[in-house]
Amino acid sequence: MKKQQPIVIAIDGTSASGKSTNAKLVARALGFVYVDTGAMYRTLAWYCLQQGVHVEDSRAVARVCRQWKTSLELAEVDGLKCARLLVDGYFPEKEIRTAATSAAVPHVAAVKQVRAWMKRTQRDCARFGNLVMEGRDIGTNVFPETEYKYYLDANINERLRRRAAEGVHENLAARDQRDSQRATAPLMIALGAKVINNSEMTSEQTSGLIIEDVRKRLAAATSQE
Repeated sequence: MKKQQPIVIAIDGTSASGKSTNAKLVARALGFVYVDTGAMYRTLAWYCLQQGVHVEDSRAVARVCRQWKTSLELAEVDGLKCARLLVDGYFPEKEIRTAATSAAVPHVAAVKQVRAWMKRTQRDCARFGNLVMEGRDIGTNVFPETEYKYYLDANINERLRRRAAEGVHENLAARDQRDSQRATAPLMIALGAKVINNSEMTSEQTSGLIIEDVRKRLAAATSQE
């Protein structure tokens, strides 16, 4: 009997569109493993800073990505199963959320070799079972074959308000431009993705739409077997 492949729910979108919050809600409701791909890029950015590597030096960043000692682990955080990237057995949970790391991430994420390494590593997360994976290129690059693709967005003023509420002031328009014009795996709406503009929606409403859609499609697939 052919082994059934894990289900991957891809949640992509712009910065501050609610990807993390909604991905966690969806994963918790369905009992899937949550994967924050942004945290993986942040981990590399943090590590580069720790090693004194200039993050705008793409060759140096690529070299670090080839050489660093990493592993994946399945952890449970507040009852939520999470796939996490460890460096030398350590997960820098707080360090990757600093302003310095945030500023370094776009440079690191634009490196072609880094994105190739991340794609392989993120696809390897499927060994943990069914996934809810959030990021910027999941449906277009990491798991383009998945049938469960969602793209979240909100108007720029709402996204700025959300960032400010978190105590973060970021030029989101510039970030959007960098992400969408990136040479490798740019931010774009995946073919077949369900687009959700949640400018005037709560997280519960947004995640509810995704959960309902996934359950309906899973039920339909089961009935056809």
